[in-house]
Amino acid sequence: MRRREFITLLGGAAAAWPLAARAQQPTIPVIGYLSPGVPEANAYLVAAFRKGLGEGGFVEGKSVAVEYRWAQDHARLPELAADLVSRRVLVIAAAGTPAALAAKAATTTIPILLTTGSDPVQIGLVASLNRPGGNVTGVGAMQVEAQEKRLGLLHELLPAATRFAVLVNPKNQMTEPLVANAHAAAALVGRQIEVVAASTSSDIDAAFAGLAQRRLGAVLVSPDTFFDNRRIQIVTAAARYALPVAYPFREWVEAGGLMSYGTSLTDVTRLAGLYITRVLKGQNPADLPVFRATKFEFVLNLQTAKLIGLAVPPTLLARADEVIE
Repeated sequence: MRRREFITLLGGAAAAWPLAARAQQPTIPVIGYLSPGVPEANAYLVAAFRKGLGEGGFVEGKSVAVEYRWAQDHARLPELAADLVSRRVLVIAAAGTPAALAAKAATTTIPILLTTGSDPVQIGLVASLNRPGGNVTGVGAMQVEAQEKRLGLLHELLPAATRFAVLVNPKNQMTEPLVANAHAAAALVGRQIEVVAASTSSDIDAAFAGLAQRRLGAVLVSPDTFFDNRRIQIVTAAARYALPVAYPFREWVEAGGLMSYGTSLTDVTRLAGLYITRVLKGQNPADLPVFRATKFEFVLNLQTAKLIGLAVPPTLLARADEVIE
């Protein structure tokens, strides 16, 4: 072989080697993360999700990649779910019931790991809690059941109040069972419930102005990502009209809300991250039971109570898991 031909051959082999080597390197699995929220308001949940992945042996950016899709509104969820399916992600983490429903409508083959506050059997996401039977499983936050407890705590705080309001988002599939549960809980203590709907920021302002005019005893805010994205707006409106409000999650109380009772949203999201690693390791979601979160917390903000002129009974203070002073 001539020297020039040898050099040319050697150079061609050297150029081709990195391409072949890169082709042999294993690719890391990709998770699609679908949420109706906004990234700023959900940063703490993303941190919890990453923590769960880490507990299962996966590190984002090293052993797993995450494609985030933030709808900011329920209407965009189907479009974003379809986008994740087209990208052939290995599994979809669906934050909340609307996201899970959109993901299930988009694919029957890609595993879906949901977090939901409603009964996933009742709304058709899984066949049963113990054996989901399809491509969906996840963690249930039991928020519908917690609504009854929130109303009971408000009644204990305000025993003379006869009428309560529940703030709901009519676009959320959880609204109907939440309202039914609130009516049933109110009937048990001989009280009435008024349903107030809001699906835009201006709706929220109008709702609180109307509640103040009607002088309702207190307000329950339903668990909904739309409301969670606007928790500062809602907490501020409640303070403006000196309305006692019970919220679904502790983050509202940390932002200045009066009280909350519900599952720990960060813990539920952490568990979802941990649970999804079982799918990444090859387990079939059809055989993975829906995990029901059991950690509930009651948080009170005494400073807010004083600002709106409420005296919190010592018995209620004693039952709080945390009191913010």
